[in-house]
Amino acid sequence: MKALEDKIRTEGSLLPGAVLKVSSFLNHQIDADFMMQMGREFAAKFGDTGVSKILTIESSGIPLAFAAGAALHVPVLFAKKHLSSNVTGMLYQTLVHSYTHGSDYTVVVEREYLHPDDRVLIIDDFLANGNAIEGMLDLIAQAGAETVGVGVAVEKGFQEGGTMLRARGLRVEPLAYITKMDEDGIEFGQPDFE
Repeated sequence: MKALEDKIRTEGSLLPGAVLKVSSFLNHQIDADFMMQMGREFAAKFGDTGVSKILTIESSGIPLAFAAGAALHVPVLFAKKHLSSNVTGMLYQTLVHSYTHGSDYTVVVEREYLHPDDRVLIIDDFLANGNAIEGMLDLIAQAGAETVGVGVAVEKGFQEGGTMLRARGLRVEPLAYITKMDEDGIEFGQPDFE
């Protein structure tokens, strides 16, 4: 998505540790109109999959998943990182390592919201090592549901997450695919599906 690449070039910044900061529009402050545009892009990519539900992990993936859900007219479910008094009943849960935060956390989904007949599209803001996606895949498998694909705003192609997911036969669709990111800048390309 050229518009996303352009926005990353103009509003993004590089931080140490191969971290791309896009807080001005994607994962801190939200550019609502642009978010809805990205949601429509996901709908165009995955509209033929029979998706019945979208799954993400709180919190940065929620606005993007909401935009995709609105465009696809399906419910959006997000895995919670923290148990609270309003999380009741039986749970699916899994352990996820956060690359950005450098820590592990348990994410949960209440069983009443994820069913064996669901066709689930995973949506998230970033794909680097794939840990968050692996966690969501585990939750979907626990429910006996089917994963129809993975949509991410930005894939860091120089990290192994996307390659490992595609090697397992998963359809992974980034809106922006970064091939190189260093002090000289950001280079975009396309995933190598071979």
